[in-house]
Amino acid sequence: MLLSRTLGRTLLAAAARSKHYATTAAAGSREGHNPLQEFFEADRSPDDDKPVVYGRSWKASELRLKSWDNLHKLWYVLLKEKNMLMTQRQMLNAQNLRFPHPERIPKVRKSMCRIKQVLTERAIEEPDPRRSADMKRMINAL
Repeated sequence: MLLSRTLGRTLLAAAARSKHYATTAAAGSREGHNPLQEFFEADRSPDDDKPVVYGRSWKASELRLKSWDNLHKLWYVLLKEKNMLMTQRQMLNAQNLRFPHPERIPKVRKSMCRIKQVLTERAIEEPDPRRSADMKRMINAL
């Protein structure tokens, strides 16, 4: 009985917190924002005459200067970019249209591989074998 009361109170408190966070998140978000739009590139204005120049892939030497947390953030930014590009490519292929700038996908993949390489180097250099094994497991899960 005591256990069920405690469990019930915990669940009610968690539900109240999640409801509070949901309302504050909804109040801070843009009205009419569809999260699926993040999988598509923003449309360019037809008035833009000059071509869009996309960046290069990250070099391993640049990535070695970044912290563990910054590399993880960059990983997820690149993952989001890769998903956006792959979605766009698939949608255009389904409509028998040509995917513009197909060279962007290998740049993103190359950057992601280099991040994994840098993280693996750091895991190998870790003196604590348990921490090194944990780091390697986490890197392989990426």
